[in-house]
Amino acid sequence: MPLTPEVLTANSAAVARLCSLDVSFAPDDEPWFTIDGIESPRHIGSDGSGSAFVLLPSQSVLYVSSEGRAGIIAESFEAFIQLVVARPYWLDILKFSAGGDLAEMRRAADALEATLDDEDEVNEAREEIRDTLELPETDDPVGALYEAVAASDAIVRATDGSPFTTLFNRFSIDNDPMLRNAAA
Repeated sequence: MPLTPEVLTANSAAVARLCSLDVSFAPDDEPWFTIDGIESPRHIGSDGSGSAFVLLPSQSVLYVSSEGRAGIIAESFEAFIQLVVARPYWLDILKFSAGGDLAEMRRAADALEATLDDEDEVNEAREEIRDTLELPETDDPVGALYEAVAASDAIVRATDGSPFTTLFNRFSIDNDPMLRNAAA
């Protein structure tokens, strides 16, 4: 059976562990954005910054940042959970993507993994979530993230009608001394 929001939220242990990875499954009540061509977006959760996760009719997962960035981050809900488990710092990978360069994203992922403050806790959460949900480990979470964002065709707008920008940001890990040193 494929992993769905309903299957996940029925498993309180997995939901609690995902919260420790900064994903909450309490959707927003008040819409603060629109998606062209989608009448009633299905909010499935949020993160600590107030950004939203939306399950699209295609079953892909859209991330809508509270800072005006948006894009599809996973081809399915299950792929989304695999991404969050494998790379809980996925948003930082996009921040340090050098405008959407896959090689830079891989460098960022390696550096971010090396600088985890709570590596044991994250690894424990990863293992527990995978075991609880019988979730296979993904072969290339960074590649899947890149493909999803690069192919994203969802147009998200703020309430004033202005479009959100891509999730790829212009920075590379070379702009951050801690990450640059971790990659060395």
